[in-house]
Amino acid sequence: MEINWKPFVYENDRGTFAAFPDLCKGCGLCIEKCPTKVIRWSKNLSFNGTATVEPRMTGCIVCGTCEMVCPDTAIAIYRHDGKKPLGW
Repeated sequence: MEINWKPFVYENDRGTFAAFPDLCKGCGLCIEKCPTKVIRWSKNLSFNGTATVEPRMTGCIVCGTCEMVCPDTAIAIYRHDGKKPLGW
């Protein structure tokens, strides 16, 4: 079984959301805690077949809440304004 460490990258004018599907165990904490409710289940599966997540970037405010609550470090947030996301 080969693990792919490449993220799925999503972007808007505020920043970049990188989801690492092979780190995600599908717990859903990021979906539950997202203040704008833009994270949803993805069709992409992790290496062990669990569901992963993806954002709807039109509503994402790149606050970093999802990155902070992810127990698997499967999400990375990069803000275009240079400010550090929540929890840094």
